[in-house]
Amino acid sequence: MTNFACQTYKFYIPMKLGFIIIPIVAILANVYVLWHIYHLLPFPTWAKWTVVALMVAALAMMFTGIFGAYDRMPLNLASAAYDISTSWLIVFLYLLIAFILLDLGRLVHLVPKEWLHDNGWTAGVITAVIAGLLVYGNIHYNNKVRESMTLDTNKTITKPITMVMVSDLHLGYHNRKAEFQRWVKMINDEEPDLILIAGDIIDGHARPLIEENMAADFHLLKAPVIACLGNHEYITGIDKTLDFYKDAGITLLRDSTVTVGEIVIAGRDDIFNRKRKPLKHLLENVDSSKYMILLDHQPHKLEEAQKVGVDFQFSGHTHEGQVWPISLLVHHMYEKAWRYYEKGDTRYYISSGLGIWGGKYRIGTRSEYIVATIETKISNN
Repeated sequence: MTNFACQTYKFYIPMKLGFIIIPIVAILANVYVLWHIYHLLPFPTWAKWTVVALMVAALAMMFTGIFGAYDRMPLNLASAAYDISTSWLIVFLYLLIAFILLDLGRLVHLVPKEWLHDNGWTAGVITAVIAGLLVYGNIHYNNKVRESMTLDTNKTITKPITMVMVSDLHLGYHNRKAEFQRWVKMINDEEPDLILIAGDIIDGHARPLIEENMAADFHLLKAPVIACLGNHEYITGIDKTLDFYKDAGITLLRDSTVTVGEIVIAGRDDIFNRKRKPLKHLLENVDSSKYMILLDHQPHKLEEAQKVGVDFQFSGHTHEGQVWPISLLVHHMYEKAWRYYEKGDTRYYISSGLGIWGGKYRIGTRSEYIVATIETKISNN
């Protein structure tokens, strides 16, 4: 067996196992939570089963939506179905944590068995805590954080350049036209020279963007918009994505570069496309005397930008996990999952995103936009 074949085989086996193990674990986790809910609620049997059935329906609603059911519903109904089903994922996460903690407490004799059976007090406390988290998380999501930074350089920048940088808008059934219009105003208020978007403009369904003509709202932005693709553009369908970008007047950098005055902006195709160009090939004919910005949706292999002399890389994708404790896992998955970073002479910013996938909750993370100014360093001599 060749070395390539060995590597392919080693990659294929874990991936194949993952497709088998992950659904099994997910099913077992759902059974565990639903079993606890059934036994915890102090209701008649028919009412217990009704609650369990509604929770199963919320989960099923999400999966049927992924496979196209939302696109066959009236737009407002589809939005409601999306919000309910994806919010259930957050509820499920915290129910799972609560029941694990209660079971561990019972095993070490800190939690009486009665707390977990037909107990309205336990059910009420869990419900109140999770409801409080969701209210807080939604308010926090809607409070967009402005991150300001200065990118000083030894390269020539005759006049400071102000950029608004965002990622992960996830426009779709949950982030609709009215919300996007608020973001447009927020960005325009910064009076930027450029607007950079690091992928995932579309959440996964082009229909809401088309029916609400969100392309027209991009034309209300008062600065040129330059973007790269994200993985959700591929989930949406690349042909629909390209049509929308064209209608919206977005300059799409798909393994390509553009020169804007004294800076060069390069945009990589998303890693979802396994045939995307190596970064060194993308930049081989770029004028290295100009300030170089790289848009790359997913912050993988950050050392590549450093090796080819990129001055600044802007990425997104991670959402910093969206909610705690998923954020802890995400920070272990990436060299840098959020915020400012440096490797050698290359600077990075990995954004947690302006929008969000799924339920609109930020618990332990934030929604943000970045206002960056590029300017030449002031000499002390």
